Amino acid sequence: MNWKDIVEVLRANKLRYTILIGIAVILTSILIFMAFTGKKAQPDSLSNLTSLSSTRTIASSNLTETSAKSDKITVDLKGAVKSPGVYKVSSEARVTDLVQAAGGLTTEADQKAINLAAKLTDGQVVYVASKGENAPAAATAASASDTSSSDASITTDKVNINTADVTQLQTLSGIGAKKAQDIIDYRTQNGLFKSVTDLTKVSGFGEKTLERLKDSITVD
Repeated sequence: MNWKDIVEVLRANKLRYTILIGIAVILTSILIFMAFTGKKAQPDSLSNLTSLSSTRTIASSNLTETSAKSDKITVDLKGAVKSPGVYKVSSEARVTDLVQAAGGLTTEADQKAINLAAKLTDGQVVYVASKGENAPAAATAASASDTSSSDASITTDKVNINTADVTQLQTLSGIGAKKAQDIIDYRTQNGLFKSVTDLTKVSGFGEKTLERLKDSITVD
């Protein structure tokens, strides 16, 4: 093969070589571009992961804080305690916990007039009566919506001795479980009380007891 033949062959294959070279250039450009964008995207991905982790941490913190707040209630303590005032206590707290937080009862406190085992509610007013004081209950609810509660320490009205149960009757000053049951037994056997003075017909209830309770009870 002489030089003329070689030149002819090269000319014939020129287009093929040109196409191959072009494809090689394109492939090389694609690989370079992918390598460059891949390195750049990696820090962004890490940044996104870090941001997501931070968001989850903040959300978890907010949830914990909200949960902690929901476990607290506010109660107003008044009467014969060493440090009356408004207290924030656990939603599971009882009257005894509130009294302890206030430093305990004073020497004038009528311990028979308060149910230390009663559970507290948010916004409640707890009143500790003094000895000889006509107080219908140890604790009084702050809102009318709580008046239907059967809690021994919650009432905003006089106790109806015709309808009250044992627990409600025990909110009366000096009335324990036995006397409360005596009232219920009497009205069951003899009918409803026609007036508060009929309470003296119950065994163990004299004029002195009636005098102490008359402002706290009703038959209506």
